[in-house]
Amino acid sequence: MGILSTLFGRNKIKMPQRDRFFTVITAEQALRERTDVRGTHKAGIVFNPVESTFFTNLDTELRSLLKISGAETGTQFQIKDDTFGTRWVSLEDEHFEDLVSTIHLVSETIDEHGFGDRMLAAVFGIEYENKKAYWIFSFKRGSFYPMVLTGPQTRDNAAEMRLSALMETEKIPVDRSMESWYSLWGIPF
Repeated sequence: MGILSTLFGRNKIKMPQRDRFFTVITAEQALRERTDVRGTHKAGIVFNPVESTFFTNLDTELRSLLKISGAETGTQFQIKDDTFGTRWVSLEDEHFEDLVSTIHLVSETIDEHGFGDRMLAAVFGIEYENKKAYWIFSFKRGSFYPMVLTGPQTRDNAAEMRLSALMETEKIPVDRSMESWYSLWGIPF
């Protein structure tokens, strides 16, 4: 890390094992046969924005890339800030692989601009046991964990344990530290 990166707070973090992130593609394909899990065709990435011209340039580039990528793949996107001060890039696409590759494109762009440490998570919307649920990939930990909702800000921990076991069966690297299964309230999809 250079002195200018330190002075301007732009630390480049080592991206966790990318192959762990892409395990979600083969798992989603295998789970299509199940009746208790289904994809919602929605996903997103959440990060902490910062006030700077560097970040403004990143925001402009992200919007341009998403327009170009969306024209090619059909992926629709929205960028919005939530009430917790984080920014979401929300995606919708019938093809799960396009969601995964677009999240990867966004995360790579953020990292290349020196804001990799600002990324919080990639989130994939699913329905599990007829409940709104998510597969969440923590960029800092390099692993997934489930979040199953029972209300606007309540979770079903028993269902999360069952979903976690299912994820592990499908070779999704699940975070072993349940204390790190943070609630992400305000997911816009």
